[in-house]
Amino acid sequence: MDFLDASPSPWHAAETAATRLGSAGFVELSETDRWVDVPDRGLVRRGGALIAWRLADGPPASLRIVGAHTDSPGLRIHPHADQAPSSRGSNWNQLGVEIYGGVLLNSWLDRDLGIAGRVTSADGSSTLVDIAEPVARVPQLAIHLDRDVNDRGLVLDRHVQLRPVWATDFDQPFDRWLSAETGTEAAFWELCLYDVQKAAILGANRSLIASGRLDNQVSCWAAVSALAASAAGGHIAVAALFDHEEVGSASTAGASGPILHTVIDRLLSAGGVDTTDDRHRILASSSCISADNAHAIHPNYPHRHDSGHAPLVNRGPAIKFNANQRYATDAATAALFQRRCEEAGVPVQAYVSRNNVPCGSTIGPLTATRLGIATVDVGVPQLSMHSARELCGAHDPGHLRDALGAYWS
Repeated sequence: MDFLDASPSPWHAAETAATRLGSAGFVELSETDRWVDVPDRGLVRRGGALIAWRLADGPPASLRIVGAHTDSPGLRIHPHADQAPSSRGSNWNQLGVEIYGGVLLNSWLDRDLGIAGRVTSADGSSTLVDIAEPVARVPQLAIHLDRDVNDRGLVLDRHVQLRPVWATDFDQPFDRWLSAETGTEAAFWELCLYDVQKAAILGANRSLIASGRLDNQVSCWAAVSALAASAAGGHIAVAALFDHEEVGSASTAGASGPILHTVIDRLLSAGGVDTTDDRHRILASSSCISADNAHAIHPNYPHRHDSGHAPLVNRGPAIKFNANQRYATDAATAALFQRRCEEAGVPVQAYVSRNNVPCGSTIGPLTATRLGIATVDVGVPQLSMHSARELCGAHDPGHLRDALGAYWS
């Protein structure tokens, strides 16, 4: 819950992960430096992405990779944020926003929204900012003005009706207000709106966690926690936390980009692997766990699930299968993950979507395709995926952490 509250944007998630790994002795390197003396425990960041590693205790026989992503669907503030009043005589100040990823739009209505992300000055320097107080709100239309909304369902114009209000009769433009609030000279920004309500334990028996960004910061937390506690073995352990998964991963910080490949190449060189044949041999012996949350069976919509593959919360991570390669799991990698769960004493489940309810995808197929590494897709079951506030079992993040620890042990 502390990890979630400290990470209201992908850049903050990378910062939170780096801070926790730094406390465990991981040394941060820069991609622009020569990696002459690579630390046994290290990390590198690129925007909202982070790659961390623990080197082998000798010549590496393989790589064991855990992949996740730091970004979540939501509302991003426009470069020219100030919006003219939408009706004559209106005194509302509104922000222009762009919808990022597959947002559950109605979940963003009537929530107290803060602002977080990174601000870049004219000289190119960037600063993380987190205005963790109610600044904006997307107000819903009163039922008196939309009498049949409960019968026909809520339909929102993505461009017009998701604009938040952030002041009335305010004569200061957003960029000047932002500079004053953050102490920076804001030239450009990458800013997320987020629900300022903190993560919370829920339920009469305290068995649930409610929070924004469970998808997929639960997996980021589990990977960072497990890697920080791991000990060196005959393999290189890698945690790869990518950005931009929710919009396709095609970026310099995404799983379709080169960051993981280049870091692996440099780590193998540091480990004395200096021939192409040896590198290909090690990659062929390697594996990857793609960790991204799964759909738990919904008690109010059980017909949206396949009855034999509907994961339960607090019953352990789910192995995700899809014959059409939306997930990268095959029988061998599923057995690998199941063995690691058994070693850790962690329950494990299986997830398959209905044929008439297509599933999403993950970084798993992308990493498997780019590196040729055998991959399994797994995830903590949750409800309300892509909502501004999601729900998962309180025991499952620890289950996933323990399974990843066994994988790296």
